[in-house]
Order: sequence, then C-alpha cells, then structure tokens
Amino acid sequence: MLDYSATYDAFRWTIPARFNFGGDVVDVWAQDTNKLALIWCDEQGRERRFTFAEISRLSSRFANLLQQLGIRRGDRVLVMLPRLPEWQIAMVGCLKLGAIPIPCIDMLTSGDVAYRVEHSGARGAVTTAANVSKFAGPWKLAAKVSVGPAEDWVEWEQGLAGCSDRFEPAPLSAEEPAIIYYTSGSTGKPKGVTHTSGALFAWRVVAMHWPALTPSDLMWCTADTGWSKAGTSILFGPWSCGSTVLFYNGRFDPKRRFELLAKYHVTVFCAAATELRQLVLQDVRPYDLSTLRLAISAGETVNPEIIGRWRSLMRIPLLDGYGLTETLMNVVNYPQMPVKPGSMGRPLPGTEIAVLDAESRPVPVGQPGRLMIRLPNPQAMLGYWNDPELTNAGIVRHDGSEWFNTGDIVKVDQDGYVFYLGRSDDVINSAGYRIGPVEVESAVIEHVAVQECAVVASPDAERGEVVKAFVVLRPGLAGSDSLAKDIQEHVKRVTAPYKYPRKIEFVGELPKTASGKIQRRLLRDREYARPR
Repeated sequence: MLDYSATYDAFRWTIPARFNFGGDVVDVWAQDTNKLALIWCDEQGRERRFTFAEISRLSSRFANLLQQLGIRRGDRVLVMLPRLPEWQIAMVGCLKLGAIPIPCIDMLTSGDVAYRVEHSGARGAVTTAANVSKFAGPWKLAAKVSVGPAEDWVEWEQGLAGCSDRFEPAPLSAEEPAIIYYTSGSTGKPKGVTHTSGALFAWRVVAMHWPALTPSDLMWCTADTGWSKAGTSILFGPWSCGSTVLFYNGRFDPKRRFELLAKYHVTVFCAAATELRQLVLQDVRPYDLSTLRLAISAGETVNPEIIGRWRSLMRIPLLDGYGLTETLMNVVNYPQMPVKPGSMGRPLPGTEIAVLDAESRPVPVGQPGRLMIRLPNPQAMLGYWNDPELTNAGIVRHDGSEWFNTGDIVKVDQDGYVFYLGRSDDVINSAGYRIGPVEVESAVIEHVAVQECAVVASPDAERGEVVKAFVVLRPGLAGSDSLAKDIQEHVKRVTAPYKYPRKIEFVGELPKTASGKIQRRLLRDREYARPR
C-alpha cells in the first residue's frame, strides 16, 4: 500500500465461490518443497522445523485419520492443544476434510469442555494425554485423538502412521461454516462465533496491509491457540502470504522473548498489550534485533505511553489494531501511514464503519458513539452457532443497510482516525460528562510509578459516578496517599482535568480474561457491591 485513501477507495472484495485453506493455500505453497512454514521451539530448548510440503502431507494424514474414525464434512472437532506443531497440522487437516475445528486453549476446565462439546454438538476431539480426562462425559465422540498415549484414545503418531499422506480437500462453499471460536463469556455463556470458508480467505487482506507480510517474512505471534488472533496471525494470515511462522511453547519471560527474536531473526512480532508493558521495561542492548522491522498488537488497547516507550527502545513502529472475534481485524494502523498516539488507525480496505448514537443516528466528528460495521462483510461472522436470536440482536439498521454493532464506544477525528473509548457499558457518566476509561488509563500509565491500571465507574452520591483507577505499581514501589495524589495531579496535567481519577486503589494485579484483556466489569461490579 503506497497511498491509503487510494487503496481504500479502489478496493473491492473478490471471494472465490469455493475455497479450502488446506488445499488452496497449504498445498499450493507445498509445491516448493523447500519452503519453510513453521519453526517450533520450547523453553527446554527443543526445536522442530516443518516445510509447507511436510505440513501438507501430515495434515492430509490427519484428515484421513478423522475420516476413518467417522468424522464427516460439517462435523465439529474440538482442537484443544497448547503451542505444539500438532495444532497447525490438526487445524489444516480438519479444514481439508471440511470438518469444523473449534480451537480451544488447553487451560479449559472439564466444565468448559463439556459446555463446548454439548453446545456445538462436537463429534471429535484432539488434545494432549494430560487433558483427555477433561473429556470424560456422557457424550459419545466418534474421534478421540491424543498427542501422547491415553487409554481409549487414538495416539497421534500411531494414528497418522497408518494413514495415507494423500487427500483431496473438500470443495468448500465460501458461505459454508469453516471454524468456530468460543468467546470468553464475560457477559454470559460463551458464544460460538462461526466463520465461513470465505472468511478464511478474506483474512489474508489484514496480513497484506497491516503487517504487510511477504514470503520472506518470519512472523512470531504469542497469542494462545484458542484465540482468534492465533488463527489470523499464526495460521491463516502468515501462511496465506507464504510467510514462515515461529511457534514458541513456554512461559512468558521478557528476556526470553528478546532472545528468541534475535536467535531466529524474526521480522514481524505480534504481542498483546499485557506483554508489551513488560517488554518495554527491558534492556535490549545485548540482543541483535536488526531483522525486526515491525511490531503489531491487538486484543487490548495499547496506551500511547507504551507505544512511545517501544519506539524509543526498539526504533521500529508498534502498530495497534482493533478487531473482534465476530469480525476479526477492522481498524488498524499501517506501516505507510502516520500514527496518531492513542488511535486504533483507520478502517481496513473493504470495511466500512459508522459511529452512531443510541438512536442509531450519526454523531458529529470527534464525538463518542457506537462503532458499527456495514454488512455484508466477508470478514464478519456467519452468526453465533445455533443462536439466530442472539445473532440478530447484534444487527442495527441504518441508512438502508444492516450494520454489526460492535458494542464499543469510539470517536473519529477529522482525518478519519478511530479512537477507542471503551465498551458501551464501560463509559463513565460523571456529573454529565461521558468519560471513556481508556483515555484515563492512558494518562495514568504515563506516570513513572505505574505499570498497569484499569479505570471504572464508582458510584457517588453527588456526581452519580466518579472515575476510579485500580493501579499496579512497578516492582519495588509501594502505594501511599502521597503517591495517589501525585498520580491524580499528573492526570490533570496530561488530559482534561475533569477526567482525573477521584479515587485510586493500589492492587497487586488486575483481573483478566484468558486472552489477557482487563475485566473492567468485575472491578466495576465490585465497586457497586461495596457497602455505602
């Protein structure tokens, strides 16, 4: 992309009528028998490398194994694996067959597993031997494959050894369900977000324009395997562009992150804001990071202070982006475009947005409103699995079209840059002022003593609500009344004074979802539950 406006105006979606990621991407790249697809390593120092040709053969074996065990096109299969190469192989194998993979983090409890199996009507599962006990239940799974030996489960290596490495991928319709992601369930039971085969094709547009991936890139995304971000930045996006992927199975250690970036000559790095807050505190001088050209982040807003620290530390851009499990990435910053501190960027080519008030009327430039995405959009979900009522509840009619209501509050400036202000139920109404928690958090985190913070509404007899900040201090520091006052004065200096947190509570950690997003709702509910 040389010119954003020209590219955006000229872009038109062209989705093939039939598309199978396994056959139309992996098998195509496999024609170059030496092209590297995956480098896997772990914290014990082990390493495995796979070409696209090897992934092609192994995924075909897995597709044949599932078929032998009774899995058919359209059947749902839980893929609950940690960061192991078997994850990519299983995902691609399911897609080749036309089975619908349900990626799950391997930290799910037996109750989480039971809900997903029953809700989706899953007929198969692949997991590690350590996790097979979580699948004990009254349901009958036709296919049970275990990485490592487990009683009554087909062992991965033995199962694949008995299968052919030739498989004709199913000719999937672009409108056919292809993958299901379960949301974190912060507002009720987890929802099965269902995407089509055409969406798997469309997601390459994000990879082409945001990290601008090419076949010569080596990308490392640290997302967990059950997150949609893993799908777009570890599997579908990079491999659609022919990029190699680094896949690390190990605990988070800031120094180890930089060691791996240097050792494997990573060119594009993707991490959540939670990690970046730790990484910007490190000394990177011992590491040769000369090949790293770009960093990106999504899932949680990266505060301007963190972006500034990253630029000072690494001398390369850190590009924030916005997306949902339901729509994937929709608004991003681009390598060729100036970055405005605090902005999520501008809409992806092919994505049209609107900012509407509570009555679905457009809001003036610079004013807060609900972010909408025009439908149809091939990146957007087909719907919530087996829940048309919930699916329709998220659609708003405006300007003669249907729009997906993201549930997020944003504002758009005169240049078209989008700024995230918070979830619709996170916005604080204090004495008539509507205050987005993110803008206050961004101000608080600029204070030299602050490592992390979350801002929520706290009930107040005079103002209705006031701003309260839950603050995690940097290691070695202790909270005090004087420090709280200093943080308050700092916020008054760097943002509108009415936004400063009238209450500050120092905490050891913040509640987060499995994907690392701060759960403001829990903190807000705790505030409203306090005796008055």
